Amino acid sequence: MSELGGYLVDSLLSTLTDVLPIVLIIVFFQLVVIRRRIANLRRTVLGFIYVFIGLSLFLVGLEEALFPLGEAMATQLTDPAFIYKGVEVISEVVRWQDYYWIYLFAAAIGFATTVAEPSLIAVAIKANEVSGGVIKPWGLRTAVALGVAFGIALGTYRIVTGTPLQYYIITGYVLVLIQTIFAPRMIIALAYDSGGVTTSTVTVPLVTALGLGLASTIPGRSVLIDGFGLIAFASLFPMLTVMGYAQLSEWQAGRRQKSDNP
Repeated sequence: MSELGGYLVDSLLSTLTDVLPIVLIIVFFQLVVIRRRIANLRRTVLGFIYVFIGLSLFLVGLEEALFPLGEAMATQLTDPAFIYKGVEVISEVVRWQDYYWIYLFAAAIGFATTVAEPSLIAVAIKANEVSGGVIKPWGLRTAVALGVAFGIALGTYRIVTGTPLQYYIITGYVLVLIQTIFAPRMIIALAYDSGGVTTSTVTVPLVTALGLGLASTIPGRSVLIDGFGLIAFASLFPMLTVMGYAQLSEWQAGRRQKSDNP
């Protein structure tokens, strides 16, 4: 308990060091550049206190729960005793098809964490407001979550097989460029932003821990070379799925219009 208390104090001090420059910059521009008093000063100060305490507790939760959880799940799901159900395996060759549980777990955890991502929820609400209700919050969140789920599952496959990361990333961005040509213009900027908002407070810790744990337990993999890179997959594929969601919606709207006006 004393160790946890000490870590909490360290986290509070570290968060204060990180947040204080942001506060000083905002105060400087508000009072010196704009030369206006801060509106709703009490609420603003209270909000910064909430941010300070919340970030500190979140960092403690990452270190004490999310990182160990991701690594533990990767270790257990790649344990030969679990994969081969106690059957002794002499060969050291890794067969990608034996790790189907890790692909399923990666897809499920990618989908669930993305749907719960606060930054994505905020972007989806704003997108719904500025589009006049054309872009549905749940439709956008589901499209992004499906992209992250597929991306992380493919990323775990890459770690298991040991294939170079750059092949996947280059191919993925070529597909993004091609799809950008055919996607509706109104969705392109939002699709590109969606790749960034997914890799935030909830998704990144679990996905990073999953990649590191997976690379450390599979024979012949380097934690440094193979363990990282899952976040790149989580950022790339939502762009494809969001543009695909817009293209599908546009196609369905065209079909409905044709049926209404034969």
